[in-house]
Formats: sequence, structure tokens, C-alpha cells
Amino acid sequence: MSNAQIFQIFYDAQTKKSLDPDFLPLDNLENSRPDWREYWPMRNYLLNNALDENCFYGFFSPKFKEKTGLSANDCLSFIGQQKSDLDVITFSPLFDLGAWFRNSFLQAISLHPNSTESIIGALHVLNPYININELVMHSGNNIFCNFFVAKPAFWKAWLENCELIWAEAEFNMSSIAHGLNSLAQGHDSPAPIKTFVIERIASLMLATNDSWKVRAYNSLDLPFSSAPIANERAALIQLDALKIAYADQKRAEYLSLHKTLGDLVLKKVG
Repeated sequence: MSNAQIFQIFYDAQTKKSLDPDFLPLDNLENSRPDWREYWPMRNYLLNNALDENCFYGFFSPKFKEKTGLSANDCLSFIGQQKSDLDVITFSPLFDLGAWFRNSFLQAISLHPNSTESIIGALHVLNPYININELVMHSGNNIFCNFFVAKPAFWKAWLENCELIWAEAEFNMSSIAHGLNSLAQGHDSPAPIKTFVIERIASLMLATNDSWKVRAYNSLDLPFSSAPIANERAALIQLDALKIAYADQKRAEYLSLHKTLGDLVLKKVG
């Protein structure tokens, strides 16, 4: 059985009361940097605590049950069934959005139209050779809402990547930084674009480095979005399978067919 410590972040009395008692509470009552959302308490924990190299760590929001339908016991049970040599275990909902878009950065841009330049700029900060239109994510490596647990080696690499975005935004000396610190359009509550970039760092790491050993909880069993495409389950499964095939074999035909099928589905639901 794999060892795991999964923290659930709380910001006030209401969110503290809503926590799953089988998760470990992570106090963010002070919340001195709300502009960084969940990254602030995650960063503080990782910078100030020694981690057990053989343990999985996770940092979930208070809305984990609402967004996934899973309890802490569900997560811990699934983790306990896995081999100990894994680096990452994911619990990502929204299979439909993950299947539909080529990657989660393009998905973010579609929801927040003022984020395009900031997201592309952030990717350039992380890796100047990344082309957002060529980056492919699928259900095996795409993570929404930071719903994943990982060993310390992965968290260390994750934090190093996130700190590049942190430094860019905190210095606030470039057009990229100004964009990252600006509020995203189209979100249900005010949130800077930088928080949506941070939320996608783990997916980026998995999509660009297949040496990480990852196991995903079946996202088909988790909630979909409210988008019209969510009803096209069979097509979504095919779209995701095409991206998995491309990731494995790097044949452009798979991505071409992904676009063709996606256009047909869009025409149907449009």
C-alpha cells in the first residue's frame, strides 16, 4: 500500500467546516496573497517542510468533492492500489474539455480571451521551444484543478517551474508579467491569469516528459463540464484516443483526424 498525505486547503471558517475529515487540513486563514490563490499555501508548504521521498503528497481545494464526486477515502483507496514506483496519480474531472482541446492551455485561452499573450509568454519563460499549437495533452496526463498527488521528486520539479512564473509576475517588469497579473476575463470570480498558468504546470510537465510514471483515475467516471459537447461521449472518447495515439507514435495523421472529428462534433452541437 502506498503512503499518502493529502492536504485540503481552507481559507475561512466556512471552507474549514466543509473539509473532508479524512484529508489533512492546510491552514490558509491568513491568506496574505489571495492573488496567487492555491499556489500560495502550496508554495509555503513545499518551501518549509521536509518531504518523505516515498510518500505521495497532494494539495486539494475545498471544492474537491464538489468537482470530482470523490471522497478522501476514495482517493486513498485508489492510491493504495497502485504500485509504489509511480511518480504521479491524478484525479482529474472534465474529461470532455480535456478530450476536446489539444491541450489545457488552449482550453484556458478559449475561456479567458484576454489570456492569449500572457499564456504564450509564460510558456516561453518555461521553455522557449514549446509551441502551444503542437502541445498535446490527453486523459493520461492532463490535470484540472491541481487534483493530483505526487512524490517529492515531482513536486520539486513542479515548484522549480512554478517559481519561474512567480518570479516573472512578482518582478512585474515585462508585458508578460503585466498580463499574468491582470484579471482573466470570463471567470466566475476575479482571478489573475497567472493562477490559470500555475494550474496547468503539472500537465505541461507530464506532456513534455514521458519519463514520469503516472496513473490516472478514470476521468470518464468523474463529472464532465456543462458544455454542449459533454453529451457527445462516444466522440469524446475517440478524440481522446486519437491524442493518446499521437503521444505514443507522433504521427500527424492522428492530430489531423482529431481536428476533423472535432469540427464534425462542433457542427452537430453548434
